[in-house]
Order: sequence, then C-alpha cells, then structure tokens
Amino acid sequence: MLTQTSVLTQTTATQVTQTPGVWLAVGQLVLLLLALAAVHAPLGAYMARVFTSPRHLRVERAGYRLMRVDPDAEQKWSTYLLSLLGFSMASLLLLYGIARLQQHLPMNLGFAAFDPAGAWNTAVSFVANTNWQWYSGEAAAGHLLQMSGLAVQNFVSAAVGISVAVALIRGFVRSGTDGRVGNFWSDLTRTCVRILLPMAFVGAIVLLATGVIQNFDAHTAIDTVAGGTQHVLGGPVASQEVIKELGTNGGGFFNANSAHPLENPSPFSNLFEIFLILVIPFTLPRTFGLMVGDKRQGWAILGAMGALWFVAVALITWAEMVGPGAAPLAAGGAMEGKETRFGLAASALFAASTTGTSTGAVNAMHDSLTAPGGGVTMFTMMLGEIAPGGVGSGLYGMLMLAIVAVFVSGLMVGRTPEYLGKKIGRQEITLVALYILTVPFLVLVGTALAIALPAGQAGIQEAGPHGLSEVLYAFTSAANNNGSAFGGLTSGTPFYNTALGIAMLAGRFIPMALVLALAGRFASQKTVPATAGTLPTHQPLFVGVLGTVALVVVGLTFVPVLSLGPIVESLS
Repeated sequence: MLTQTSVLTQTTATQVTQTPGVWLAVGQLVLLLLALAAVHAPLGAYMARVFTSPRHLRVERAGYRLMRVDPDAEQKWSTYLLSLLGFSMASLLLLYGIARLQQHLPMNLGFAAFDPAGAWNTAVSFVANTNWQWYSGEAAAGHLLQMSGLAVQNFVSAAVGISVAVALIRGFVRSGTDGRVGNFWSDLTRTCVRILLPMAFVGAIVLLATGVIQNFDAHTAIDTVAGGTQHVLGGPVASQEVIKELGTNGGGFFNANSAHPLENPSPFSNLFEIFLILVIPFTLPRTFGLMVGDKRQGWAILGAMGALWFVAVALITWAEMVGPGAAPLAAGGAMEGKETRFGLAASALFAASTTGTSTGAVNAMHDSLTAPGGGVTMFTMMLGEIAPGGVGSGLYGMLMLAIVAVFVSGLMVGRTPEYLGKKIGRQEITLVALYILTVPFLVLVGTALAIALPAGQAGIQEAGPHGLSEVLYAFTSAANNNGSAFGGLTSGTPFYNTALGIAMLAGRFIPMALVLALAGRFASQKTVPATAGTLPTHQPLFVGVLGTVALVVVGLTFVPVLSLGPIVESLS
C-alpha cells in the first residue's frame, strides 16, 4: 500500500519530469502561432482577390467550356444550391463506381471491390468532406482508388465548403440582388485552381523533404531489426497527405493515419501538418473582413475562433500530461496510444486541431485519450467545428452563431437585430435555428438507435460509459463531417456503414442548403446604414458574447449525453 508520503514523492517526481514537456508544449504552440500569423494577412488578401476578380485564367476558361457553363452568369441561391448538389451527387456516383469496380481497374494491387454498404459509406464520406474510414487503406484501397478517387474528392469537397462560405459573404455584401449570390462553378474552379492546388503543390514538396513517400510501388519486402521480413506498401502518399490536411479532410493513406511514419515521420512534419490543418480556416476570417469592407469584423470572428481553439488545446494538453488515473500518474503522462516520436504535447495539439476543424486526421488513437481529453475532443466537434472549423464550413458556422448573438443582444435592448447592415427577422432566425438543430438531431437520434438496436450493439466492444462514448463519438464525427473515431467501435458493418453514411450526407448538405437560403435572403435585402443604436460587432464584448453563445446554445444541447459518457468515466 502506498503511504501519503510516497504518493507525494511520486507526484513531485512526476511534476519534475513533466517540466520539459510543458516547455515543449509552449514552444511548439508559439512556433505554430508565429507561422499562422505570418501568412494570415497575405493569404487572406489573396483569397479575397480570388473571389472578387472579374478575370478568368486560361485553364479556368478551358474548364468552363468543357463543363458548358457560363462563369459570369449570376445564380440565385436556389440555382447555386442545385449546382452544388448536382456536382456532389455526380462525384458520389463516380467514387462509388470506382470502389465497386476496383478489382477490374488498373493499379488495384490485387485488392477486391468494396461491398455495396462499404462503397456507399466511402463515397459519401469523401464527397461530404468527412473521410470516415471503416477500412484499412493499405489493405483495401489500390493506388487508382486512392489517387483518382479519394484524393480528387479531397480537393473538390474542400472547394465546395469554401464556395458556400463565399456565397454567404456575398449575401452580406450585396443589396437588392434578387437572391443572387455568385456562380458555383466559378467559385469551385477558382478555389481548386488558384488556392488549393498551388498550396498543395508547395506543401507536398515540404512533406517529401521531411520523409513522406511518393511513388507507385506495391508491397516491398524489407528486413526488420529483429531479423524478419515485413512487406510495406508504397504509394502516392505525399500528394494525398497534403490535401488531406490542407482541405481539412482527414482520410489517411494508411490505417494508422498521421501516426504512420510514412505519412508523418518526424516532429517537424507533425507541426507542419497541424499548420496545414489550421491555415485556411484561421485565414478565411481575414478574407471575410476584406470582402465586407471592414477588417475589424474579420478580427472579431478570428478572436472567437482562436479563443475556443486555445481553450481546447490547453484542456487536452492538461488531460494527457497531468490528467487523472493511476497509470498516467505512474508513467508521467498518458502515453497509451501515442507515438513516442511526437509525445504528449504534440499529440494533444494535433487532437485539438483536428477535432476543432473538420479534419479528422489523427496522430494518436483518440480511444486511448484520457476520459477528460476524449470528452473535450467530442465537445469541440459538438460545437459545430467552429474553432476554427473546416475550410469554409468553420467560417459560415461561426457566422450563423454570430447572427444568433446579434439576435439575442437585439432582443435584450428592444431593437430589431441587424448584422452587417442586414435585418434579422423571423424567417432569417428560423433558418439559423434549423441550421443549429440539424446536427444535434442527427447525433442524438443516431446514437440512440445504435444503442437500442442489436445491430448497433454488436459493434460496441467496451461496456459502460466508454462504450457509449465510442458510439457517441462516431455519430458526432459523422454528422459534423469530421471523420476521426474512437477506435474501439467496430464500424465496418452494414448497419454502421449505412447509418453513418446517412448522418454524413445529411450533416453536410442540409446545413449548406440553409446557409445558402439565408445568403439569398440577405442578398435580396437593402443594406441598412449603421446608426448610434446599432450593436457594434467588432469589439471584444461581442467576441465574448459570440463565444458564450457557442458554448451555451450549442454546447449545452449535449450535456445530458456527455454526462452519461465521458463525464461519468472521468469521475469513476
């Protein structure tokens, strides 16, 4: 039995051994923030020019001719939505076909075709920017599927999210335009050609320099340290890895994702991948401020995003370095499920960033996080992934909450709420309310069905609160288009492939439809000039109100189910 003195001595020794880890956590965070700050203004300004320039590049004009579209034709929000849905449905069917016919296609590496439920889940997952993976990439997906199917969707699904955010910004900017919010085909093409492709090209070269592989090799036999032989799969990894992170997608070439040494070989590559995850979501507020003609509005949105992200980073880092449990106390930290080449601080920073965005890539197994750490990763997704959120989806998600904050503040002072010169009436707030309620409905109903039905219960490996957390995490990840998972759930079954596919599809496109409908209503309104009674939405007070709205209006929806899962587990 441990005496009180021995426990105190052990605790003191643990604190001493953790001191270098604390400085490492602070140092990598400072480096990351400096890198993000360095590109924030130029990249934000560049993206604003991309979406406001009247010129089309030659390669873009060739694409428009091929698609037989007029990029200068302004679309109403409904037409914009139909174009988006039509493109996404075509992408889904194409990817489904590649997965189902894989064994008959070149570069299949001898892998069989996906079964119907698995192909459906994979097609929906990558088209919806979720990248949930029920399969092991190195054991199921050939090079053609990885490169021409999955990697392509990493680009275009990210571009779709950014396009919707830009359409909403135009709704604020325009006045009396009969609901016209731009041209989807132009926004999609410009995002891919002028933003994602150039950044991915440079990022892939950096990853190659760090040791990420890029080839078309099949399984290669290598000699292990123990004197045995192991077969290692090659492939076009760097080109997929960079857009996986840059487009906040998350689907790994290998089953271990960014914990695999061929995807993420070193601490430097790890920090660079975190930078890729955060750079566009944290820069889009700058683009927003420039496009609406008030940089201060962008700073306010960025402040709310950054504050929520920083709190998540701090809580997960604390949970993994000094969190509860006899094993972490004895070992000096919760190293189960972590890569020793990264350590606790880098794993916590990656976990907070990947769940605060819609990325879903992992460099540690989230099922092995401490109960508080796992609970925080779930909660950041439950907020709607607005800290800072996915590419495009994080910005329009935070803007929807900003509208709620303005509406609530307006009711408190007895004024008609206005945001950026647009009045927020019954129809506008109804669209916002439906947006906020969609994902909680999908998460809670999906989790309840999985817990209640035998087909759902069959995939749960852990009993008690942790088993509930595994299911809750899966539906939270799917409905929020994140894609990460608690690894203990057996999800590659017809039930989970189908149910999670429905959650991903509805969680992606229903909110997009509501955002575009709201953009159309704002674009149809006449802009109201600011007066002395207009709520200032660029000051620190509004940033605090916005953060509070995010925590209260969205976060408290999930407190009851969190109480049955990670909270109970943390207290046990």
